Amino acid sequence: MIFFWAFVVGGLICVIGQIMFDVFKLTPAHTLSTFVVIGALLDGFGLYEPFIDFAGAGATIPITSFGNSLVHGAMAEAEKHGLVGVISGMFEVTSAGISAAIIFGMIGAILFKPKG
Repeated sequence: MIFFWAFVVGGLICVIGQIMFDVFKLTPAHTLSTFVVIGALLDGFGLYEPFIDFAGAGATIPITSFGNSLVHGAMAEAEKHGLVGVISGMFEVTSAGISAAIIFGMIGAILFKPKG
């Protein structure tokens, strides 16, 4: 059942994104930003962790999880280090994913010829 709920929840998040494109005519940047903010708000209210417990990868793979990670890291470090921890906590939790995206993007650019 774990795989079923991950598939359903991840699919529903994608359907919501597609509706935002088609019905509301939002750009990919607006849709992406909206999902990050939704993930951040849900974590701020303590609702994203139960969502992850229920949906597993269906909640951790979509971009909403990035917003969750930003707020989760900021709140955890704010408890330890105060206001400075808010900024450092966001970078500490998300730095591996951002670094991987930059490195793999660079490797892809080196290995493959872009068409343009």
